[in-house]
Amino acid sequence: MSLSERNIIRDAKQSISTVAKQGIKRIVMDPTRSQSPTFGGLSFGSVGQYEKLRGTAYGEIDPSDPRNALITDLEFASVNANGMVEYSTDIFILKPINLENGNHRLMYDFNNRGQMRVGLLNDAILTNDPITAKDAGNGFVMEQGYSIVSNGWDFCASEFDEMKISLPVATRNGETITGPAYDYIVFDNDSTIASQLVYSAATLEKPQAKLTVRVLLADEPIAVPDYAWGYTSDEGLAICLLPEGTPFQQSYIYEFTYTAKKPVVAGIGLAATRDFVSFLRHGSAEEGNPVAGFVDYTFSYSCSQPSRLLNDFQRLGFNGDINDWRVLDGILSQTGGGSGAQINFRFARTDTTERNRQNHLYPEGVFPFAHQVLTDHLSGKTSGRDELCLANDTCPKRFDVNTANEYWVKACSLLHTDTHGNDLPDPEFARFYMLSGLSHRLGNITKRGEGQQFTNAVNPNASHRALLVALDAWVSDGSLPPESRVPRQAENAVFAVPQPGSQTGIVPQDELGWPNIPGVTYNGVITTRYLLDFGPDFEDGVVSKCPPSVVGRPVYPNFVSKVDADGNELAGVRLPEVAAPVATTTGWALRRAGFGENDGDEADGQHIPFKTTKEERIAAGDPRLSLEERYINHSGYVEHVTKAAQQLESERFLLPADVQKYIQEAQASNVLLP
Repeated sequence: MSLSERNIIRDAKQSISTVAKQGIKRIVMDPTRSQSPTFGGLSFGSVGQYEKLRGTAYGEIDPSDPRNALITDLEFASVNANGMVEYSTDIFILKPINLENGNHRLMYDFNNRGQMRVGLLNDAILTNDPITAKDAGNGFVMEQGYSIVSNGWDFCASEFDEMKISLPVATRNGETITGPAYDYIVFDNDSTIASQLVYSAATLEKPQAKLTVRVLLADEPIAVPDYAWGYTSDEGLAICLLPEGTPFQQSYIYEFTYTAKKPVVAGIGLAATRDFVSFLRHGSAEEGNPVAGFVDYTFSYSCSQPSRLLNDFQRLGFNGDINDWRVLDGILSQTGGGSGAQINFRFARTDTTERNRQNHLYPEGVFPFAHQVLTDHLSGKTSGRDELCLANDTCPKRFDVNTANEYWVKACSLLHTDTHGNDLPDPEFARFYMLSGLSHRLGNITKRGEGQQFTNAVNPNASHRALLVALDAWVSDGSLPPESRVPRQAENAVFAVPQPGSQTGIVPQDELGWPNIPGVTYNGVITTRYLLDFGPDFEDGVVSKCPPSVVGRPVYPNFVSKVDADGNELAGVRLPEVAAPVATTTGWALRRAGFGENDGDEADGQHIPFKTTKEERIAAGDPRLSLEERYINHSGYVEHVTKAAQQLESERFLLPADVQKYIQEAQASNVLLP
């Protein structure tokens, strides 16, 4: 599309839209934090050099606009003389100096707790302040010509370099709002002496609060006596154990319930993101838009917490802007599962995440889980993530990319099943990919962390690059993407067995196909999703049962992929490390002694190496074939890696450059070298 064509379209849109009373009203750039050129002057092929712009966007939203009606407590936010609710947000723009040379696409980095993640696509060190050539990594995103942008959305982000947002506190007729709050507290060290609270306690009277402790998740919580804990100050923003200086016990589970005050209207972060991206797409240069006229398509990239936020963003209708124009054309969402981000509740907690040992009792895993509009057989409710965007034709094309970890610790199968656990056909605008045997957090095969085995270090970034190219083609010219590749009930799936009254279930070893590996514990612990009762006002964003009980509550069925004789998963996208393995890699792990032994190890997976020779494995009693039995020699190993990588390229899960990198790394490895 030529510049003149883009200007015609932009002018036409502006002529048919009413003058916006809400949205981004003003942008102020900070020259001390901006840089042109950036990356030490590095140039990226035909795109050329990039520049970095940092500043603040000031916005307003109309509390009477139906598009904002779903924001919890918006009616209790203060308004200005025009009846608008104000906010301000940090902004980041990294763009080609010569926008004509770019690809006229916006890449929105949905930052994680204020930290940007698009650097993962560049295999770069993550930073919100790229300066040097090293910060560009392999330069992949810049060589494609994207303009990369981000803004603050998470009120919990607070550090200087984090992307922050300033939001109003809800009050009722000028009076402070209070309500129940809950903190799940675990420190994997023996030195922490204070636990910060997101919201201040409404009263410092200890009988109005309760602190409990237990060693393992399955243990019964024991109340900590009032004399053994206290608030660290009159502000009531942190608690400690007494006597002063007593550390929290390493990896013990503490739970604190109390009455909090001054809830932030956190859901405005959704509107701020909507309005910022829409402004960059449709705003004029005269209004301060630095990419005006050069945005044909908009994409987002996210990992973990912001991917869960995107689930809420889409479900609550924020992918349609104030003119009902689509905000994001394409979404590359990684490791979000079917969960939300807990942003749109009174006393919201965007800082938490549920996994198999943590935070089960927050409102993260609640219906709807899938894109399609379905009826939940447990609650009787009918809804779907795409319900609102289907109504006004603002649904994005979307890739939901998850690792094995999300299936084990976030009940991810609910993303593509109904609430009975039956497979759903792919929705029109979404595809699903599970990266087999990968963990949520990138590990290190020489370190165990809190786990029993070495941690899983299989890197997903190469697959993300290929999927971005496929997503761009789907959005821009309609080229169909790779077919979904996930576990299905009809093949390669094994269901979790719920444990009544427990926050987790069990995957039976024989049904999974897990081998008996010497020195490796298997107990099948897995997250299960309950229909929890958060109180009568939950649909209005108010959690009054905090925390809720799991006792007697019904469970949603969820499943994981079966494994092969090595313990490696059968379903999903099997990257070369899984298709031509030197180890068993898992998306789950168990904690070791001193760290909650045999409880789930949350975000980590395992790297369990194969023996080198047949003699070694027989002596060890290891049923998995040795490296020699698999590959014979080093050349055989390189051949298997090459075949696996080239197969993934043919299926569009790897790009040619990354195929060559896999081959070169296999050639340079010491696998079966004399």
